[in-house]
Amino acid sequence: MFLELSHTKLDIFKISKIFVITCYKEVKSLPAEEKYALTQQIRRATLSVHLNIAEGSSRKSLAERKRYYEIARGSVIVIDTAFDIAVELGYIQKQKLEELGNYLLRCFQMLSKMIEP
Repeated sequence: MFLELSHTKLDIFKISKIFVITCYKEVKSLPAEEKYALTQQIRRATLSVHLNIAEGSSRKSLAERKRYYEIARGSVIVIDTAFDIAVELGYIQKQKLEELGNYLLRCFQMLSKMIEP
């Protein structure tokens, strides 16, 4: 926000920020009884994607950067799985998640390319 560092110019950083905002908006529609379970898990995992991209970008060694990107990609998988459960439980319609799904796929693909040897 205040630091104009190089990671803020990365496409993955910009896409993951939109992804965070989209996820936060979608979890608002989950039932109140999921506030401390599914909702909280999705929010934490979503922030993990964006924050690990930022922190990984600040690392000097390629191996260390890739490790943070792997953690971010793992969080993308957690989010996908959590929304799958929400759909199966009837909390949300899969069609309603189309935009979110597009950002999720883009983050996963971009992170995968950043991790590849």
